[in-house]
Amino acid sequence: MYQCPFCSKKISMSKAFCSKICKENYFQIIAIQVPKLFLKRLFIMCDENERDKEIIELAKRHSWKLELLKIRIREEAIRAGYIEGEISKSRTLN
Repeated sequence: MYQCPFCSKKISMSKAFCSKICKENYFQIIAIQVPKLFLKRLFIMCDENERDKEIIELAKRHSWKLELLKIRIREEAIRAGYIEGEISKSRTLN
């Protein structure tokens, strides 16, 4: 059994993704590029409310799904050391 690259659900060998939504989300999250200076500004200069506003504005400006952008920002923040945690293979939308 293989796993869906986006959500890690078990799928048959003949499929690449478990659903069309997972396929779209997988390729959109790859396309999302968060600039390092933007990330630095979010976690050093902004408080929680300002951070949320900036993220919403960035999502609207680039027509990205907000939840996917938040996942990507969290992953990049962990890599850059702004927050602690693990980057999970399963990218579930909450």
